[in-house]
Amino acid sequence: MTVFPSPDTVEVDFITPRHLAGGGDPAWITVPLHRACGWSYGHDPLMPRVLLSSPGQKALLRLEPDPAEQWWILHHAAEPNRPSRYASFGARTPVELIAAATDALTDPATPTDAPCDPYEPLRQNGWSPTLADNGLASPDGTAYLQRLGSAQEPGAWFVTATLAPNRPVWQARFGEHTPTRLVTAFTTALADPKPVARIDSLRNLPTRNPQIITRRTTEVHAGLLAGALEERVRSLAARLPARPTSPAPSPSPPRNNRSR
Repeated sequence: MTVFPSPDTVEVDFITPRHLAGGGDPAWITVPLHRACGWSYGHDPLMPRVLLSSPGQKALLRLEPDPAEQWWILHHAAEPNRPSRYASFGARTPVELIAAATDALTDPATPTDAPCDPYEPLRQNGWSPTLADNGLASPDGTAYLQRLGSAQEPGAWFVTATLAPNRPVWQARFGEHTPTRLVTAFTTALADPKPVARIDSLRNLPTRNPQIITRRTTEVHAGLLAGALEERVRSLAARLPARPTSPAPSPSPPRNNRSR
């Protein structure tokens, strides 16, 4: 007998490895950027895209469905003594990984130039060097990190999820001038062994092969799903310094209306 979830619950799939879980809900990225970080958005009803710009208009995030191109593009304008930089992500890049990078970008507590090693989170989780170039591969061989260039002239970073040499799933690209803390935030989320939650995942999974992915289905209260995004917004908003409150105006002395 088939048991259906109650009206108050939703069937949720918890999937590992997370880089093969599908893209997920874009609101996990866009809603906190707008509500917690103050990014403004443009609206064009004739175009299926989302544009979000940072409060200082220095950074722009574009989400534009395009089968032939990267769906997510994050661009940051040039600043004094710093060239422009970019990052882009394919359609099936899990939103949890992209969100890790945007969270790092909007974190006011961490300097942009804080030194980081994007390889380290992967090494700590069993990723191993590849023979062909200066890269690391996941234990199951379905994900790969590479940096182009050399030690003297380092280039762009590429992270690729793939089911076979001719079956790429998604690719993330970080320009050569992207702060390493953003790349490290991405690789930290990539290496995280915890599963990610997906609703109706079978339509979006790149593979259902049980030898490659693990899918555990459970019923979750619908309120918990909605509350997870709200908690994420509150958590990111709490990072911002509190705005100084204006002192209350002193009460005016009573006026003496008696005529002389």
